Amino acid sequence: MNINATLFGQVIIVFAVLMAAVGYYLGKRKTLSPILTSIIAFIAALVPPLAIIFLIVLVLKNDVKTSEI
Repeated sequence: MNINATLFGQVIIVFAVLMAAVGYYLGKRKTLSPILTSIIAFIAALVPPLAIIFLIVLVLKNDVKTSEI
């Protein structure tokens, strides 16, 4: 079975956008800089095992306590 390079690229881009969205969501709860977390998740998605490890680290991290006034 041949794998089309265009299809492979599209799958990686969709995975990267999904990782950026999940990274932003977790970044809002777990870090003080969700945009930076989202960018790192997007870049990590270019190497899928690295992206999965990044998400596992974010999930296991404790929530940041914010003061609501």
